[in-house]
Amino acid sequence: MALPQPEQQPPAPQPTPEQIAELREQERRQKTLIASIIAGAVLILVLLGTAIYFLMQPTAPTDRIRDIFIIVVALESLVIGVALIVLIVQLASLINLLQNEVRPILNATSETVNTLRGTAEFLGENVVEPVIKLNGYLAGLKRMLELLGVKTK
Repeated sequence: MALPQPEQQPPAPQPTPEQIAELREQERRQKTLIASIIAGAVLILVLLGTAIYFLMQPTAPTDRIRDIFIIVVALESLVIGVALIVLIVQLASLINLLQNEVRPILNATSETVNTLRGTAEFLGENVVEPVIKLNGYLAGLKRMLELLGVKTK
């Protein structure tokens, strides 16, 4: 009794140099993003520690409240700045996507529609019109034969 042979799968396709370069670029972006996030978190922690240190110093209560609000506004400005940077990066990514992927698809689609339009016009002029004319002539011939008394199916 013969043992069944395992199915052999075709080898996985090898990535092209362009795909490898794109993957490396994505990895570099991810590493840069992670490093930026870590640097931002460390900066916020340093600012928070500095704020706590200065708040522990003996001063008037209104000065402390003022200082707390200044720190909150500064942190809020940092968060808004980071959000704007992320927004700009995402917008650049979207523009790149539209220019390099969507535009070629639209161009190919437009070319296909133009080809189909030409094909439809060609068929209309060279196939449909002659068939319609032939059917008209045959209908006239049939009617003429009926008037002459010849039986048709």
